[in-house]
Amino acid sequence: MEFLSVFFPVSNVETYVFIPPLVAFVVSFFTSMGGVSGAFLLLPFQMSVLHYTAPSVSGTNQLFNIIAIPGGVKRFIKEKRMLWPLTWAVIIGTLPGVLIGAIIRIKYLPDPKNFKFFVGIVLFYIGLKLLNATFKTKSSSDDNKSNFTITNTSFSLKCIQFSFNDKSFSFSTFAVVILCFVVGIIGGIYGIGGGSIIAPFFITFFSLPVYVVAGAALMGTFVTSVAGVIFYQILSFYYPETSVAPDWYLGMLFGIGGLSGIYLGARCQKYFPSAVIKAILCFCVLFVAIKYIFNFFS
Repeated sequence: MEFLSVFFPVSNVETYVFIPPLVAFVVSFFTSMGGVSGAFLLLPFQMSVLHYTAPSVSGTNQLFNIIAIPGGVKRFIKEKRMLWPLTWAVIIGTLPGVLIGAIIRIKYLPDPKNFKFFVGIVLFYIGLKLLNATFKTKSSSDDNKSNFTITNTSFSLKCIQFSFNDKSFSFSTFAVVILCFVVGIIGGIYGIGGGSIIAPFFITFFSLPVYVVAGAALMGTFVTSVAGVIFYQILSFYYPETSVAPDWYLGMLFGIGGLSGIYLGARCQKYFPSAVIKAILCFCVLFVAIKYIFNFFS
């Protein structure tokens, strides 16, 4: 099997060539059902298993998003489950936040131990919100597949409205943009794109169906990740003593696996009960969060 081993000089990682795409495929298949690309779990995998702890791991993670997400987004658009007003609100809010987060990551959180603790705190909070949402989920209209498309969409600077499964939803446009800005900063520091962790917030704070937020969150993640990768590449010229630029080859390997995983996850999402999707996300998030917080104090 040694002939399958590959060394990546940028990240200083040596692993079997099939490991990154395989891990990305499995993770992305399940997380994409909840509107999460899987990048938030791949980052701990890179840091803890592959021992890739340099700041450039954040840019590499965002490169994974760029390659992996388009297939899933295409699927959501084809099935008319892309809520475009929410998508644009996510992009407008998270994009500046991601760029601010990238600077914070390089200047103030270069130490792997402190960074992992930060990651643990963020994930633990998200996990608790998801856990609460999972217990509150009822097997009612959200899981009724009779009318599985978004209809009656309207948008204004004041609010966004739409119908899904014969239910009407309305929420503040301004509140979404502000929330996305804050989450974008966290996502920029984490290296996952702002949209990667916005889906759990939409589910818990705005009580939106998981089937609706997934497409918008993935699309937002894609756009902000493009900006993030470019920004990390530019910052690498100003911090030559630090590994800042993405590891393009490693990121592409993860992306190849994620591309098929997210596409299949988007296709299969409507066959999974919303409570199951939330439970999968909750378990993954809390497992990583508890591990990183515990390691910080041990």
